[in-house]
Amino acid sequence: MDRERKILDTAAVVFYEKGFHGVGVDELGKRAGLSGPALYRHFSGKDDILAALFNEALDELLSATAPVHEDPDKDLDRLIRHHVGFAIEHRHLVSIYQREDRSLVDPWKRQFDRRRRKYVDRWESAVARCFPGAAPDDIAAGTQACLGVIFCIAYWPAHLAQTPALADLLAAFAANGLAALRRG
Repeated sequence: MDRERKILDTAAVVFYEKGFHGVGVDELGKRAGLSGPALYRHFSGKDDILAALFNEALDELLSATAPVHEDPDKDLDRLIRHHVGFAIEHRHLVSIYQREDRSLVDPWKRQFDRRRRKYVDRWESAVARCFPGAAPDDIAAGTQACLGVIFCIAYWPAHLAQTPALADLLAAFAANGLAALRRG
């Protein structure tokens, strides 16, 4: 494992345990097997590390946004299932994202917000294709609710995250929630 990967993996664990503001560069370096100053050979600081974690997560989420499936229902189902799979596999990272979103500072925040908007826009487009009669604000609200329902797994007790067929169950919760858009 290269050092940058080791630093990022360590930071994900420590940020999850203590929060972004609860840990310093020296502790991150020590837990990664480096000195604090050695960490600066790879990242400009904690903010850069947090941004790298967020961007890696968003890279994976964005990877599922293309290509657009010709069948709107299949397209939305694919997005839901990918988002669910990511949330289950990366519960700790989702937790960091949910709690530490406000800790990300400029210029990283501006860049991340632009990329996140692209992801949400793709979701809204998929939802709108499935529910063409829904108002734009309802599409936006439904999309945010769906993403939130899926990412709330970060706050579940650990034993619930081991529920058999959890991915199918969570995907059904998300899809059924969006079905409310049919009722307008």
